[in-house]
Amino acid sequence: MSAEEDGRRLARSQREHWERTYGAHPGMYGDRPSAPAVYAAGTFLDAGARDVLELGAGHGRDALHFARSGLTVRAADFSPVGLEQLRERAAAEGLGARVTTTVVDVREPLPFADASVDAVFAHMLLCMALSTEDVHALVAEVRRVLRPGGTFVYTVRHTGDAHYGAGTGHGDDIWEHGGFAVHFFPRELVDALADGWALDEVHAFEEGDLPRRLWRVTQTLPR
Repeated sequence: MSAEEDGRRLARSQREHWERTYGAHPGMYGDRPSAPAVYAAGTFLDAGARDVLELGAGHGRDALHFARSGLTVRAADFSPVGLEQLRERAAAEGLGARVTTTVVDVREPLPFADASVDAVFAHMLLCMALSTEDVHALVAEVRRVLRPGGTFVYTVRHTGDAHYGAGTGHGDDIWEHGGFAVHFFPRELVDALADGWALDEVHAFEEGDLPRRLWRVTQTLPR
């Protein structure tokens, strides 16, 4: 099997895996926002942002936090099941007017207009089963949809994580463990993705019981 064929197979299997997981465990990440989302909401508001695109929104714990904070949210994910859970929760909280959802495969161009949002957030989306080429193309799309001076906050697991090198290897620093495939980032990739941006911060943190080791990256487009 070629690397391209393996990439397509892995993408299909990951979509199916997430659909099953969200279906079997509604609201699986709970109601509280992630720590990176709390940070991002404050950063976006301090920068004067009005609207945010969240990539990999899942069932919406972070999208709902952005909406509660006063931001208008475009929530994108490749799981219709997860996004339906988000819409139901937004409606129940009276936030339906602030939250819209779109099914998106980030391996394709984003279905949003140029310079149409003030901020973009992606918690562990870039380190899913995406090749380095896919990641570069996605960040180029993020740059396209952001307005000048816009802020991009993303998190990724990195090569210092305990699961790096464990499980089934797919090449390109992608390892599948427990049914979930992760692209573990070396620091050089973070720096390369910030080319043409202002790289404001690379913050190391841990999350979960393993714990997962991640970077929270903040970068800003020039005006």
